[in-house]
Amino acid sequence: MIVFKKIPALKTYLKNLRNQNLTIGFVPTMGALHDGHISLIQAATDRCDITVCSIFVNPTQFNQKSDLDKYPYNITADLNRLLDHDTDVVFIPDADEIYPEGDSYEMSYDLGGMDEILEGAKRPGHFEGVVQVVDLLLQIVGPDQLFMGQKDFQQFSIIQKMLELQESKIELVVCPIIREKDGLAMSSRNVRLTEKDRRDALQLNRTLLYIKNHIFEHPIDDVLTAAKRMLESPNMRLEYLTIVDVKTLQEVYEIKPEMKTVALIAAWVGDVRLIDNMILRK
Repeated sequence: MIVFKKIPALKTYLKNLRNQNLTIGFVPTMGALHDGHISLIQAATDRCDITVCSIFVNPTQFNQKSDLDKYPYNITADLNRLLDHDTDVVFIPDADEIYPEGDSYEMSYDLGGMDEILEGAKRPGHFEGVVQVVDLLLQIVGPDQLFMGQKDFQQFSIIQKMLELQESKIELVVCPIIREKDGLAMSSRNVRLTEKDRRDALQLNRTLLYIKNHIFEHPIDDVLTAAKRMLESPNMRLEYLTIVDVKTLQEVYEIKPEMKTVALIAAWVGDVRLIDNMILRK
């Protein structure tokens, strides 16, 4: 495993690999790696000759500095995990390396409003920062395939839209959500949950399962009303629970046979904000 901190050295190394006709798979992360991230590394290793992982806590996608300050960071543990799973290249840039002229950025892509709903509505500027950093990292790495997780459903949908607008040849590979044995979706934020928070957080997955098991038998409004009742708790604050079209992320009010839909949820459990989702029909 080779670790790079500077862009020119990384680019030179990857150029030599491409000259050998080796394919490159890229997994962008913000560190605090868990088994969900490792599943992306394994998918990249299975499908490509070379696996590149970046670890960069991107400041531009945090709309609250306090959330950025709380983000867990343990680079030694992360590097050890990547080494154990046959990662070929790791890129660990400083913010000044990614943003040498400052982090101001003007969105140059018309995402059709996909960045303004759901997470975008609750976290203004978040997806502008995500698109910014992913765009820059893809320019630096130049991979054949980009690997992202299903858990951040809106995020990968927006990146797919960005790639389509660019007419990029990079293939986006979306890997399934990795869950704990009790059903909780793996997240770097889970380490901040107290014991009580952890027990309460299990209700998110239970609620999604309830929706999946009932949505094709009853009206959407009835199912969502019952599902929201399942989340009523003094320790939990629901931000949204909705069913949307997989492609457009537009809210669905009636399930039709040809529709591909996903249930999306975001909630505060204690002082930790969690998201989850479940595909209802692919």
